Amino acid sequence: MGRKVTVATCSLNQWALDFEGNCERILRSIEEAKAHGAKYRLGPELEICGYGCADHFYESDTLLHSFQVLRNLLESPVTQDIICDVGMPIMHHNVRYNCRVLFLNRKILLIRPKMMMANHGNYREVRWFSPWNKLRQVEEYFLPRMIQEVTGQDTVPFGDCVLSTKDTCIGTEICAELWNPDSPHIQMGRDGVEIFTNSSASHHELRKADQRVNLIKSATTKSGGIYLYANQRGCDGDRVYYDGCAMVAINGDVVAQGAQFSLDDVEVITATLDLEDVRSYRGELCQPQLESEFKPCHRVKVDFSLSGCDDVYLPTHQPIEWHFHTPEEEISLGPACWLWDYLRRSGQAGFLLPLSGGVDSSSTACIVHCMCVLLCRAVEGGNSRVLEDVRRVVGDESYHPQDPKELCARVFTTCYMASENSSEDTRNRARDLANQIGSTHMNINIDMAVKGILGIFSAVSGRWPQFRASGGSRRENLALQNVQARVRMVLAYLFAQLSLWARGRPGGLLVLGSANVDESLTGYFTKYDCSSADINPIGGISKTDLKCFLLHCAKQLQLTALRSILAAPPTAELEPLTDGRVSQTDEADMGMTYSELSVIGRLRKISKCGPFSMFCKLIHTWKDALSPSEVAQKVKRFFRMYSVNRHKMTTVTPSYHAESYSPDDNRFDLRPFLYNASWSWQFRCIDDQVTQMAANRAKH
Repeated sequence: MGRKVTVATCSLNQWALDFEGNCERILRSIEEAKAHGAKYRLGPELEICGYGCADHFYESDTLLHSFQVLRNLLESPVTQDIICDVGMPIMHHNVRYNCRVLFLNRKILLIRPKMMMANHGNYREVRWFSPWNKLRQVEEYFLPRMIQEVTGQDTVPFGDCVLSTKDTCIGTEICAELWNPDSPHIQMGRDGVEIFTNSSASHHELRKADQRVNLIKSATTKSGGIYLYANQRGCDGDRVYYDGCAMVAINGDVVAQGAQFSLDDVEVITATLDLEDVRSYRGELCQPQLESEFKPCHRVKVDFSLSGCDDVYLPTHQPIEWHFHTPEEEISLGPACWLWDYLRRSGQAGFLLPLSGGVDSSSTACIVHCMCVLLCRAVEGGNSRVLEDVRRVVGDESYHPQDPKELCARVFTTCYMASENSSEDTRNRARDLANQIGSTHMNINIDMAVKGILGIFSAVSGRWPQFRASGGSRRENLALQNVQARVRMVLAYLFAQLSLWARGRPGGLLVLGSANVDESLTGYFTKYDCSSADINPIGGISKTDLKCFLLHCAKQLQLTALRSILAAPPTAELEPLTDGRVSQTDEADMGMTYSELSVIGRLRKISKCGPFSMFCKLIHTWKDALSPSEVAQKVKRFFRMYSVNRHKMTTVTPSYHAESYSPDDNRFDLRPFLYNASWSWQFRCIDDQVTQMAANRAKH
């Protein structure tokens, strides 16, 4: 009858500038799509070169190699008899565009440039690309000679156009266009486009997946239609993790769902759907076009059908319920997949973590353990590529992981770096957790190194600094804390480089950091201490979420050592003990709790509050617990700490992006790092408001 279509979308773990690997993964996805009977295959945004090329998009090499890959795809027998929709950068009239290239049987059908750029948060697309702002306009694009030799075409349509097959009409959206209030699918649907496609590079953020799913369901609820969503997967060489979630929806219902987190480099989702369901849905909802100046889509006709002649007995996909992960599950999966991508592509042999026995370093350790759990499950499930990568990392071609704990011992080294200010409790907590996850654990005492460095200073200056508890000044106290922290960083890198060598094994280890997003927000860490590392899987996660994650691990992974870690107050253990017990706590040092910091962080970044507007919001949010003057004190203390320590963000360890208020200076949070820390005008406004409020209360 020619009404049922089988379409395919996918999630690919592409890697910036890995043209060979990217091409191979694209071909695998097309091959799998055809094996499931699909006549249309959609891939992620900029999949040929990788989304994260950044300033490499300026280089002509990137454009050249992208066209070379496109030629390989056009020539491959795998791409025959299926419409292939791939993403790559293209320069048209000396302007760079982020494009989709649709081709069939060695002929390019059309090139559709992105019209709405992603240019906030982690994204800087207008730095490299221009938006196509010629609505419903199409121009001729002159193909490079290497492509002309394959296709026999001199020019192809370039612009805002749709593809009209013998049985349906297909229109393209690219990532951010779905999130825009004036999404292209609105006008395309009103003009009879029945299948919408969206190729994305959408990153993971805690509690974000439902927004994406709801947008796609809403897009097809309003006016009907089939919606295909493809997404990048993996780290792509940067701080963000692209989390897949390929899906197919029809008339407001999701009918096919891909994994949000997976170690599979290629995942293809196919669905068979009835075009008459779209037409019936629209027949009741859609009214005749009432706009006097409505401009129809430019249609590129192709002599091809997505449906078969005899498909009456072909079953169609039915609606499904989307499974959303809890934030604790997201932390156990996203950063773990990101770590594995980084490890296998870095050429290193594992990780090293300074394990203090506190919530932060224990969270990092648990994420590595979760990575090992995922790897063992993938190998057990028959994933030969994961097994091949694991064998390469451990340096044993015959190795087969038995269980996560055994694998952890091979790829993960932890070390407790004790000083005279360390307590026996934290040492025991670190040891117990290391035993339960299976890491190779070491105890290191740093006192000799600290005394050696202080001895050098004393020999030059003739003075020996003292802790505050022994009568020293605040400056002496801070310097003595920092030297311990920085010695730990030096030792961490020494052991990362040489610990495998000392055991007779080849390779080095990547040093893991463990500063959470709230500590980064206030700068509550020592610059170039053991928070300075190669990568940090928890640098974008709040302390509150990390505690929930550890509770999840304690229950789901039977890591009972985490309960005592959760019960202990967070402490840096850099000042002398009192009667053998910790006297220094993080929250006392910062003057605010971690839960308060999470609220402040969101107001600063998401709500874009300065000191005064933040104070005005918090006097209502915290009215049951704090007076206006106490709120003012906390706000002013935060902004002083934030501004004094902002310079630390210029050297912060590359961290997994998970939270929408990350202070990462390198990409996400573009603010100055040298401030007037007195905030005199702003703080005076707060003080005036507190005085006025007190006067108003006195009147009443």
